[in-house]
Formats: sequence, structure tokens, C-alpha cells
Amino acid sequence: MRKKYIVKSRIRFCISMTILLVILISAGGSVIGKNQAESLTRPVYTEILVVNGDTLWDLAKTYGPQDQDVRKIVHAICRINDISPDRLQSGQKIMIPKYL
Repeated sequence: MRKKYIVKSRIRFCISMTILLVILISAGGSVIGKNQAESLTRPVYTEILVVNGDTLWDLAKTYGPQDQDVRKIVHAICRINDISPDRLQSGQKIMIPKYL
């Protein structure tokens, strides 16, 4: 035999269900958005082996984000790899950000 529940106060029931629904939607959004937040915190890089004749400017234009100013990309490459633009050497491996 099933137990029957009686709603004594419609207003209290509606408020309780609304609060429960908001909590469930928030929890679901947190779980779904977790992967997106992790990708924002972990930078993505392309590792490049420098060959003779390469410049940071050319590498930034070729491998960096296409929608960014090349000067910002060169600055980011220098900061990430702890190098200066005039110290680029053949055989050196550098990390280039895929997005800024």
C-alpha cells in the first residue's frame, strides 16, 4: 500500500520546489562547466624546434593564434621561454601559445 502525501500549503510547496530546481540546475551547470574551466586554466602550447634563419616574429605569425597581434605573441613567447628576441638559436626548442 502506497503512502499518500498531502500538500498543506501550496505556496510553501512551490517555493520548496523552486529552490530544489535552482539547486539542481546549479549543480548540473557546475559539473558540465568543469571541463571548460580546466581548459582555461591549462595553457596549450606548440613546441617548435628552431632552425637556422627562424625569427620569433616569423614563428609567432606561423604558429601563434591568428586573431592576435604578432607583437603580443612575441612578447608571450619571450616570457614563457625566458628568452629575449635576439637570443634565438638554431636547435633550441621553444613553446608557442596556441591562444592568449
